[in-house]
Amino acid sequence: MQRKPFLNDQQLSWLILGLLALTWGSSYILIKRALVAFSAIQVASLRISISALAFLPFLLWRWRQIDWSRWRSLLIVGLAGSGIPAFCFALAQTRLSSSLTGVLSSLTPLFTLLLGILFFRVPFAWWKTVGVLVGLAGAVLLILKGSEGDPQLSEWWPGLLVVLATSMYALSSNVVKSRLQDLSSLTISSVAFFLIGLPGMAVLLTTPFFEQLASQPEARTSLGYVAILSLAGTVMASIFFFKLVQLKDAIFASTVSYLIPLVALFWGVFDHEPVTYLHLLGMGLILAGVYLSRK
Repeated sequence: MQRKPFLNDQQLSWLILGLLALTWGSSYILIKRALVAFSAIQVASLRISISALAFLPFLLWRWRQIDWSRWRSLLIVGLAGSGIPAFCFALAQTRLSSSLTGVLSSLTPLFTLLLGILFFRVPFAWWKTVGVLVGLAGAVLLILKGSEGDPQLSEWWPGLLVVLATSMYALSSNVVKSRLQDLSSLTISSVAFFLIGLPGMAVLLTTPFFEQLASQPEARTSLGYVAILSLAGTVMASIFFFKLVQLKDAIFASTVSYLIPLVALFWGVFDHEPVTYLHLLGMGLILAGVYLSRK
């Protein structure tokens, strides 16, 4: 007699969603800590390099079973799902607080829906369009006004980098759902990071990373934060996220963004970052937009 699984697909989906929210919601405070000793380029390239090395054993294990004819789709997933966002978030957080970055990241479901309608034949409904517009209004409010009260956050371009990162996540989700549904989440992640890992390492080698590591005590602490960010926030979370997309769909998986800003705000308050009513209003508009787009 076949044993009944401990969790059914529905229960497993919600468990993964909660773990992803906790992991990704904590990513922004880890990036902030990593930026103490390293530049944004170093943090991003380190994150990619460590993640690629962590996935290497799985890649070698499954090498002969991999369908390399689909390398283009896997490269898109690697670049859009991890490579480009890693640089966008690290660069943005040289100006933005970790909590504000986390709130803006909740735009991901809206871009997932928008790209799905435009390019991946996701059914269209007028209230979903309203949801996208409401969410984007919240993002505009945060980008233009959310920095008030903190003179270090007076520029708007860092917010646009976060918006770009969320649109890249959305592209990756739709590609996984439409073109890579039959592949395991471990295969998708290991191949995607293999394809972007070598370029990431090459970028890292153009920086004085090893000199800093040898001469600056705080660099070792920052490296520890990047390692946690890579192994938990990238490696484990990537596997969980792609599995969630396959269990449900790209829209459900991207609703992890409901919870990410709450975790990010918690860490921001804990770290004494300024959190104003504009942050809460902007987050409310974004999450209202996500809710409308899910109806």
